[in-house]
Amino acid sequence: MVEVRVGAGAVRGGVESGVAVFRGIPFAAPPVGEHRFAAPQPVVPWDGVREALAFGPPPPQAAVFGMDGRVTEGDDWLTVNVWSPDLAGDLPVMVWIQGGAYTIGTSGLPEYDGTHLARDGVVVVTFNYRVGVEGFALIEGAPANRGLLDQVAALEWVRAEIHAFGGDPDRVTVFGQSAGGGSVAALLVMPRAAGLFHRAIASSVPGVFFTPELAADIASVCAAELGLGPTVADLSTVDPALLPAAGDEVMAGIGRFAGRWGRAAYKKVPFAPVVDGDVLPVAPWEALASGVARDVELVAGHTRSEQRLLTIIEGMLGTVTAAQAAEAAEVLAPGLEYPELGPGELFEVVCSDWLFRMPSLHLAEAQVAGGGRAFVYEVSWVPPGPFGACHGMDVPLVFGNPGIGQSSAVLGEITADTHDLAAQMRTAWSSFARTGDPGWPEYGSDRLTRLFDVPPSVVPYPEETSRVLWSGHRFEPLPLLE
Repeated sequence: MVEVRVGAGAVRGGVESGVAVFRGIPFAAPPVGEHRFAAPQPVVPWDGVREALAFGPPPPQAAVFGMDGRVTEGDDWLTVNVWSPDLAGDLPVMVWIQGGAYTIGTSGLPEYDGTHLARDGVVVVTFNYRVGVEGFALIEGAPANRGLLDQVAALEWVRAEIHAFGGDPDRVTVFGQSAGGGSVAALLVMPRAAGLFHRAIASSVPGVFFTPELAADIASVCAAELGLGPTVADLSTVDPALLPAAGDEVMAGIGRFAGRWGRAAYKKVPFAPVVDGDVLPVAPWEALASGVARDVELVAGHTRSEQRLLTIIEGMLGTVTAAQAAEAAEVLAPGLEYPELGPGELFEVVCSDWLFRMPSLHLAEAQVAGGGRAFVYEVSWVPPGPFGACHGMDVPLVFGNPGIGQSSAVLGEITADTHDLAAQMRTAWSSFARTGDPGWPEYGSDRLTRLFDVPPSVVPYPEETSRVLWSGHRFEPLPLLE
């Protein structure tokens, strides 16, 4: 057992495989009662030594993706977890932001275990943040983007406390995937997050950000499911464990709002960061191009076949019709002339480009345009099985945990090549956190890109057709259509 003192009191963790591990340390007060729907509030100090051996409870969340997050014990949702190879060190810090469509997510998943990364000489931090209605619905009387504000509070905790765990608060790298990658993109340009981290890795960045009008309309529909208004006064009366049901109901019938919500309804995205002019003043791509984060070194990238996972989940693999492919192109990429492709391939390429591939690429290009440094990658390795190089396959690889956790299912049989790729990615991420060099040239006019494959290579950006087609597109906040 090992003990560390933080500002709120002493915590006791354990040692696992030579790494000191602390779980469930509060970084903010429970966001319930008088703090419901508020910005994160300071932790109430405790007496004695607090046990930090178990993950804190996950925030209330949707059940529509097969995770029943509604069942939770306790309301201390806002907690951090730390893996440190040397409590007396002065090591770089890597802070993970998990994905989950801004709707689900908890830091306690086994694939996020930081032991292997920590052994590479970094302190690893993971944490919970509010999701769904609690974290991202635009509610009258509450600040927008509460989930992002939770992330800022976690980073403030890291700045204040991480030295006690052997970390250097002046060498902090944030890294995240999917909604976590979108969160990284947002944090890069949020005034409240300025100076809290020094490097960033944004993986599979969603291009989905909302205007206040769209977010307010979605919140109104969610509240109406409960016979309430989208206000703090109304929604704070709802048991936090029951509130996600409203979001689930809207998600289940989101297609009926296509005329109002457009692409958000088409791709079934009820929650996303809101470009509200305050917490998030402008969309990340516009802000980066203006140079607001030119001093933050950035790695951005995606998998080759991002959409494949969603195609399989929706039961569409091998069944996409020409009409469905044409609809995807019309809704997501109007006016863009893709080359002649079969329906299934066209559907997956268009959806991959709009959802993740082009937003990720454009994030790096915006950073370079703003005078910063960026490195681009694509995961192109195809594991055994039907999933291909799909969305999410990189997460257990980066953590060095292939074969562990639900997300590893897309990797199929774990082979020597799987472990090879995991070592490649883990080494690149930890090297970037230590030195600012992930192991390949930065992105510039030659568009050099690291392909994570067996063997790896460095080539000009490989999705050239898509890059050219989308070169004039601006990823602006999605509007309310009527």
